[in-house]
Amino acid sequence: MTSHLIERQAVIDGCLAMNRLGINQGMSGNLSHRIDGGFLVTPTSMPYDAMTPADIVEMGFDGTYLGDHRPSSEWRIHRDILRARPDVTVVLHAHPTFATALAVHGRPIPSFHYMVALAGGDSIRCAPYATFGTQELSDHALAALEGRLACLLANHGMIVLGSSVQSALSLAVEVETLARQYLYAQQFGEPVILPPEEIARVAEKMRRMKYGQPVDDGDAPDDTARPRSSD
Repeated sequence: MTSHLIERQAVIDGCLAMNRLGINQGMSGNLSHRIDGGFLVTPTSMPYDAMTPADIVEMGFDGTYLGDHRPSSEWRIHRDILRARPDVTVVLHAHPTFATALAVHGRPIPSFHYMVALAGGDSIRCAPYATFGTQELSDHALAALEGRLACLLANHGMIVLGSSVQSALSLAVEVETLARQYLYAQQFGEPVILPPEEIARVAEKMRRMKYGQPVDDGDAPDDTARPRSSD
């Protein structure tokens, strides 16, 4: 019997959603999900709509895998991030158009907009180029993701981290939106960049508001709207 059926289906659903949301094309992206003692990752060269839960590859952190299919060529990135970042459950890698347009110039996304804070810092870094599927690329990605939840890969694409498939997808859409906005804004010259202290302030406010999540009013900022008593 195939184990981790819920997580396997979540990986498939996430891959289908990547293409549906326009943050990936064809089979170029890949997705992984942490499980006890290792992780699940998409198989190499298999159309997303043809995948079944049994096709998702189970891997250990030692680089070994179970099943009839070889793992994605980028399995090292998934393995190394999940091994180094216990706060991460899902790793999403895709080739979205606007983020990749910046990445082919080796350009990060600076804090031209406060929503950059969602990725964990005052910029979304761009990791140096290395050949796909190599340990060198994985090392570059891990460094670019230090203290971050997203990065670009030079001449390649994007990586996003999440606590769930849905959170990773949501952040991936946000990063691609920021990349598009940044490229458009540059048509009028270099945009104004918010200082690190403002991004830190925004990040703290987002944390206290549990941005995008149900709010615990006891920890909410003073200027947060609060529910009215029904009494």
